Amino acid sequence: MRKVIIGGGAAGLMAAYASASSGNETILLEKNEKLGKKLYLTGKGRCNLTNDCPPDEFLQNIVRGAKFLTGAIYRFSPDDLMCLMEEQGLALKTERGGRVFPASDHASDVTKTLEKACKTAGVDIRLNTEVLKIDILDGTVRGIVTQNEYLPADAVIVATGGLSYPSTGSTGDGYRFAEEAGHTVQTPVPSLVGLETEGLSSAQGVSLKNVVLTAKRGGKVIFSQLGELLFTHFGISGPLVLTLSAEVNRIPMEEITLLLDFKPALDEKTLDARLIKDLENRRNEQIKSVMRGLLPAGVIPLVLKEAEIDMEKRANALTKEERRRLLSVLKAFKIKPQALRGFSEAVVTSGGVTLAEVDPKTMESKKVKGLYFAGEVLDADAYTGGFNLQIAFSTGYAAGKA
Repeated sequence: MRKVIIGGGAAGLMAAYASASSGNETILLEKNEKLGKKLYLTGKGRCNLTNDCPPDEFLQNIVRGAKFLTGAIYRFSPDDLMCLMEEQGLALKTERGGRVFPASDHASDVTKTLEKACKTAGVDIRLNTEVLKIDILDGTVRGIVTQNEYLPADAVIVATGGLSYPSTGSTGDGYRFAEEAGHTVQTPVPSLVGLETEGLSSAQGVSLKNVVLTAKRGGKVIFSQLGELLFTHFGISGPLVLTLSAEVNRIPMEEITLLLDFKPALDEKTLDARLIKDLENRRNEQIKSVMRGLLPAGVIPLVLKEAEIDMEKRANALTKEERRRLLSVLKAFKIKPQALRGFSEAVVTSGGVTLAEVDPKTMESKKVKGLYFAGEVLDADAYTGGFNLQIAFSTGYAAGKA
């Protein structure tokens, strides 16, 4: 009997390949005019398709759904994906942090490789085909309804993606299909995305390396990490902030306080000694000039304002209390987050089909026989670095094989 996959992205292509390779008549339906539209955008157009690390380490980078995904990641690991891609003729390379890219640096080559693998395995690929409804009778899949026809099928894999990058066709169709089938959907929110904040736009364009960003909720630390941060026109972004967003995207922003340590390598005592020395050596200069030895020019006004120190003040006029405040701000500069940036900028969607209602071995619905889910439509997401695409490939593979 016929198997139908809805969605021609990473999860859908892998599911179609795995299904057809197992000897099934397989049809892949994609509503866009080409396959893998979102793949073209990943890794800044280079496609960071996985992370070259063992499964146990991989699972530590999953924010939600690690237990559910354990079997799928071990069954079709990053190593398995890389071997498959290279067998299909795609040369790969590994960069900093285990990030794996096509050697050509062209995301399109990943899509072409998967498309070729599908066609060789016998997949019937149909573009410009929108699925309107999944036909379910007595708790069993019967087929699907497209804008053109009715296709009978005994198995349907929903691999329609999330809501991130809606311009690629990720419009949440899969959530509707899931709810119509009786599934619970965890409300989708943007993940791996910048944060809008108040009062930081004057530092726009300033990039900081080796700083520590800490998030607190109530008095409890919920995130603290060393890395790179970028001030933008809307607030803050950069690798540190993207990672933070994955941790806090389901918490009301008004409950979160962010603290930025500009000098994590120096404890307060050492930093204070450095400040005293700089102030003494440049005692006749304005404090804003002295601070250039410690900070990029763009953030100095923000720091001095927070410490309530006049920028024009001479170093030799700084009081002990002002120096204490300055020290405190350098080690814990307060940032007030207002909102996550939207889905149009989010690398992935956090939220989706509730995992408790899906079989982790096969990705089959526990509510409807013959209905499967794969990829971003599931309530599982990870940090940046190739982990989210591997989740799509591993769940797609599991669903396709099943």
